[in-house]
Amino acid sequence: MRPETTPEKIQELQNAAAAAAKNAYAPYSGFRVGAALLFDDGSMVTGCNVENISYGLTICAERAALVRAISESAAQRRIVAVVITNLNGAASPPCGACRQMLGEFVAEDAVVYFANGQGGTRAVPFAELLPYGFSDWKNNASC
Repeated sequence: MRPETTPEKIQELQNAAAAAAKNAYAPYSGFRVGAALLFDDGSMVTGCNVENISYGLTICAERAALVRAISESAAQRRIVAVVITNLNGAASPPCGACRQMLGEFVAEDAVVYFANGQGGTRAVPFAELLPYGFSDWKNNASC
């Protein structure tokens, strides 16, 4: 049975993402981010950003959570909600790389919740965040 994304569930995910952000390794930018993924089976996986001095090798919280989820229980589950928070109070939608990576594993109606930079949260359907992402070009002729 698919979990409902009630306000209480979103708050639970925000709390988990904030806890993960406390573990972030961000000595260069100081921008500590946490993500929580809610899957269609009701399970939740978190991740945090891990910086590298070269910046380009940094892994975002969303991708850290995704890689952890896949390594722990394969890729059959679908993400129904993504919650991203940071300890800096800044707006933090997922970057393009994270959007593309998440795009392979989100449910059709998945929603992304992220800090809006004004002390609140913004909810955006994933499809609006990545309207023309790369897809399975072998089996899908349209963009």
